[in-house]
Amino acid sequence: MTTPVVLVAGLHSTARTATVQRLLTAHPGAVAVHHDLREVSSGRVERVVRDASGVLERAEVRLAHGCVTCTVREDLLPELLRRAGAASLLIVDLWDAVEPRTVAEALDTEEAAATLRLTCVATALDAAHLPVDIARGERLSETVHGTGNDRRHLAEVLARQVEYATALVLHGGDEDDHDLSRALLAHLAPATPVAAPLPEVTGPALRTPVLADRVDPATAVLPCDASTGEVTTVVWHRLRPLHPARLYEALDDLVTETVRSRGRFWLATRHDRLLGWDAVAGAMSVEDAGPWLASLPEAAWDLVSPARRAAAALDWTEALGDRVQHLVFVGPDLDRARIHALLDSCLLTPEEAVAGSAAWAGYEDPFAPLLETA
Repeated sequence: MTTPVVLVAGLHSTARTATVQRLLTAHPGAVAVHHDLREVSSGRVERVVRDASGVLERAEVRLAHGCVTCTVREDLLPELLRRAGAASLLIVDLWDAVEPRTVAEALDTEEAAATLRLTCVATALDAAHLPVDIARGERLSETVHGTGNDRRHLAEVLARQVEYATALVLHGGDEDDHDLSRALLAHLAPATPVAAPLPEVTGPALRTPVLADRVDPATAVLPCDASTGEVTTVVWHRLRPLHPARLYEALDDLVTETVRSRGRFWLATRHDRLLGWDAVAGAMSVEDAGPWLASLPEAAWDLVSPARRAAAALDWTEALGDRVQHLVFVGPDLDRARIHALLDSCLLTPEEAVAGSAAWAGYEDPFAPLLETA
């Protein structure tokens, strides 16, 4: 019999702590483990273990290497295994700036599988802060105490916490804050339930490869065109490659006029590579997410995940295979026609398209430095 484990993430400790306390109260025998990572870069971490009645234990942990992953490997996992036999539920109360995927995948070991089962990844959100935080362009080092020289952007981490979660929990704020937050979450993570008051945490085990498929650019099920109150989602879907120089020139407009955008795209100079688009609060990254399936021999398809094959099948055309432009943009009152027109102007013209991939390979590619250092 395995012990259920729930991860609780969130930028705001008040929302996260309240969610953890409600879980402890709702599940007699539950235990929560929290690591204070303010000094993790120097190899020092405080571990706090509590139940519904209060703190059971405080201990200083010294790590061989100061990072989140080594904290999980060297202290969190052994602590969860040690307490599994006596606890009805184990709650991992994550530090503010931790992305839950890192922890979920670090806990996914053969050793843990016989004793623990990850049942829920919940992100606790402060309803009064969420609509502001997701649009903030500051880096964590400028905004979150104890993050040192962390160069990630606050909104970037928040987006990861929201989109990877299997449940979202709102805390604080007034009725208007909750209404706006729910509308925003319906666009950022439309398939993820907003739990009221708490998520289900004692069910079957989650599989981390399946969780990864939900957010990775090649397999993510992206939001649909929608408009809810002040929030708009615009979907752009095309079947011609993008000219790298024209797209690069348009990036500022596309990224700064929207709050969140993501998806997969096809660049003419990288005919066989699926590229991932990820932007939030004015900060953008692109990544090489592997080959388009159309560029692989059919025998190699068995080596990719079922989710990857299913995503490719949805986009498949006879001439292009799974090569596609599929981007989504979320923000307040977005101008759908303007976004479409701007992106359409970045596509190869019909004359450029017929020249073929050998000719496209000669185009100047300003994305090269971004992809080579990713």
